[in-house]
Amino acid sequence: MPEQPSDATLFDRLQEGLRDHYERVFPDPLLPRTVIVNPSLSMDLEVLSKITGLQHYEERMLCMLLLLRLPRTRVIYLTSLPIDPEIIDYYLHLLPGIPSGHARRRLTLISCRDASAVPLSRKVLDRPRLMQRLRNAIPDPENAHMTCFTVTDIERKLAIRLGVPIYGCDPSINDPGCKSGSREAFKNAGIDVSPGFERLRDEKDVFGAVTELKRKHPELRRAVVKLEEGASGEGNAVIPLTDAPAGSGLGKWVEDELPKRIAFEAKGETWEGYRNKFREMGGIVEEFIEGKDKASPSAQCRIDPAHRIEMISTHDQVLGGPSGQIFLGCTFPAIPDYRLQIQEAGLKVSEVLKDLGVIGRFGVDFVSVPDAAVPGGWRHYGIEINLRKGGTTHPFMMLQFLTDGTYDIETGSFFTPVGQERCYFASDNLESPNYRGLVPEDLMEIVVDHHLHFDATKQKGVAFHLIGSLSEFGKLGMICVSDTVESSKKLYDATVEVLDREALPQALERDGS
Repeated sequence: MPEQPSDATLFDRLQEGLRDHYERVFPDPLLPRTVIVNPSLSMDLEVLSKITGLQHYEERMLCMLLLLRLPRTRVIYLTSLPIDPEIIDYYLHLLPGIPSGHARRRLTLISCRDASAVPLSRKVLDRPRLMQRLRNAIPDPENAHMTCFTVTDIERKLAIRLGVPIYGCDPSINDPGCKSGSREAFKNAGIDVSPGFERLRDEKDVFGAVTELKRKHPELRRAVVKLEEGASGEGNAVIPLTDAPAGSGLGKWVEDELPKRIAFEAKGETWEGYRNKFREMGGIVEEFIEGKDKASPSAQCRIDPAHRIEMISTHDQVLGGPSGQIFLGCTFPAIPDYRLQIQEAGLKVSEVLKDLGVIGRFGVDFVSVPDAAVPGGWRHYGIEINLRKGGTTHPFMMLQFLTDGTYDIETGSFFTPVGQERCYFASDNLESPNYRGLVPEDLMEIVVDHHLHFDATKQKGVAFHLIGSLSEFGKLGMICVSDTVESSKKLYDATVEVLDREALPQALERDGS
């Protein structure tokens, strides 16, 4: 009996057709195509569970519904639970120049109706009848592809079963997307990284790495420990070292004090739980970069199926949490002082990733501190590479889809078709207990009453996401688009003020009952 080809071989065959599909179909907006949107959060579930309203993060890729502005494009959107029709209507009404009914006929929503803590891709594979409906919804697999939040072996298996390629990174070459692989890729690209150690396996390695860091850098105030596959900073922890002893007693002090002193970014984390997770996935230890005016810029890049590199955007990340490592939101573009430097660094990393065979969209994150001794006045340290969609992905996609504008690589700015500059402030983490109980219809009423919408004529305004998490978790995301970052932030603050004011009477009535 002939040997059956492996999943890796079958996937390679599918991916070979992606370049032809990309060069033949993508340039022509009138050609028929099918895009399967798979927002499966196929990452470590214990780490992800620290994120409030995690189940609704499948909604962050609803920006892909705006692909329906292409009149012969079909979109199939997969979810664990059904999405409220009010939310779907909201996105379809954002489509410029396309009747919502026309778009709705080209949209297929497929839900597993399963809220369990299992990746969406696994849920789909475990439902043969649902799989058949999914196959039936693809009119021509030759003109179809899948886009995913992240690509793992599960997404690869799903693609093979459907017979369609994935526009994303092959999971066999995803090592640069872990913390250790990121550090190594930065070094290969000639980008500075914080002093540290990678490929650590357990707490003994952590103790040794922290001890060696402090020994080599006596002035070190804090070290940061990171899980290989932490998300949004939730896998990070900080150990203060200002009062650590010098000399031979340092190693014993670290072993004794680190479990007691370590401070976790994730809410409710414990040393025992973190230690066990570190044993499972490994990680890194590196110097915590200090700085009064420290910034956290990010470059968003893409390597297309023809292996061409494209710079998509730069952002300044808005971070919070106990030590400022949790992703809260972002501003676009990054500040003028260094945006072109971040762009250049992102392109250098992209060259390294291209040589490894990476394709798809990815983010390259930095920590930057003022330094008069270097050109431009800022020193940039590579922090991590996300070989997946991330917190800066959907806001920029929304800006592109809503305005039909373009990113100018010469200036690092974004311009509408008539040459007007556009910027934004975006957040995934607008959260208030007073918002709990507000259903999507309530939000839509507030939007209409206070004109909190995106105005296509002015190409400015507000677009919401994560709407499904509002009622249960009091959490919401939004992107506020204007002609400057400052005016975008003012629009965000004004929108929050309206939401707070409108939510308060309901919260008072609820809490007083």
